[in-house]
Amino acid sequence: MTDVKILHLYYDIMNLYGDYANVSAMCRILEKSGEEAELDRLSLGDRADFSRYDFIFTGSGTENNQKLVLNDFMKYKEQLKAYIESGKCALMTGNSFEMLGKSITDAAGKSFDGLGLCGFTVKEQNKTRMTSDVIYEADFLDTALVGFVNKCSEIEGNGNPLFKVRLGLGDNENSSAEGVRLNNLFGTHLTGPALIKNPHFLEYAAKLVLGREPETAHLNYEKAGYEITLRELTKRMNEN
Repeated sequence: MTDVKILHLYYDIMNLYGDYANVSAMCRILEKSGEEAELDRLSLGDRADFSRYDFIFTGSGTENNQKLVLNDFMKYKEQLKAYIESGKCALMTGNSFEMLGKSITDAAGKSFDGLGLCGFTVKEQNKTRMTSDVIYEADFLDTALVGFVNKCSEIEGNGNPLFKVRLGLGDNENSSAEGVRLNNLFGTHLTGPALIKNPHFLEYAAKLVLGREPETAHLNYEKAGYEITLRELTKRMNEN
C-alpha cells in the first residue's frame, strides 16, 4: 500500500455546495482500491507544494470569497502550470475554475486579473442568478453527466471546453459548451457534488490518479442514483 496525496485547497472558504464531498468520494475510492489517501486541507495564507500531490481540488464560493481567493491563488500560478503540464489530476468546481482565465469583471464593472492559464474572460451580473438542472456530455466518457448549475457569470472565449450541453446552462446563453479542460485539470460549474452525482466521472478521475482501474463495487448506490437522475432529466428534456 502506498500513500496517495490529496490537497483540498481553500476548503473553508470555497465550499458553497457541499463540495467537500468530491474529496470524500475520491478518498474513499482510492482506499477501496488499496491505497492510503493522505488529505491536506489548506486555505488563505498557507503555502502548498503542488508537486507533492496526486489530486488537487478547489470548490465554489461566493463572488466576494472568489476574489479573496484569487488574490491568494496568484502565488500558485507557476506551480499550477507545472502541475497541469505533468498530467496530474485536478478538479475545480463552481466559480473556482473561473480564476484560470484572463480576467473576471464583477457586477460593478471592476476587473480582476485571472491566472491567464486559459484565454477566456468572465463577466458577472447581479440581476439574477442563473440556475438549471443539466445534462452534459464528455468525449472521454461513454455516458452523460448530470447535476445542477447555480451561477451569476458568463464566460466568453473559451477555447478548451470540458463538456457539451444537452440540457441546461453552458458557458453563456449562446454556448453549447461548458467548463474547461487543461490536460487532466477539469473545471466546471457542475455541482451536486459532481463526483457523487456522476460515479463514472469519479472512476475516470480515480484512474488518472492511480494509473490503473479503481475498485468500484462500493458505488452501487451512487450508480443507481445517477440512473434515476438521468432518466428523469432526459424525460424532462424530451417533453420540452
